[in-house]
Amino acid sequence: MHILKLITFILVIIGALNWGLVGIFNIDLVAMIFGDMTLLTRIVYSLVGISAIIYAALAYKDV
Repeated sequence: MHILKLITFILVIIGALNWGLVGIFNIDLVAMIFGDMTLLTRIVYSLVGISAIIYAALAYKDV
């Protein structure tokens, strides 16, 4: 479980940094790297979203 929590935490941080860049500088780093809404970009966005859900569930499980 510790590995899963670490992986999801890293993906959530990546997503948060990307949204921070979008909000502050209007730069979508994921789209710049992988292309605008390509399959790979959509996979990255999906993994970040799923990771946020899993991380939130694991965080409250420990409480």
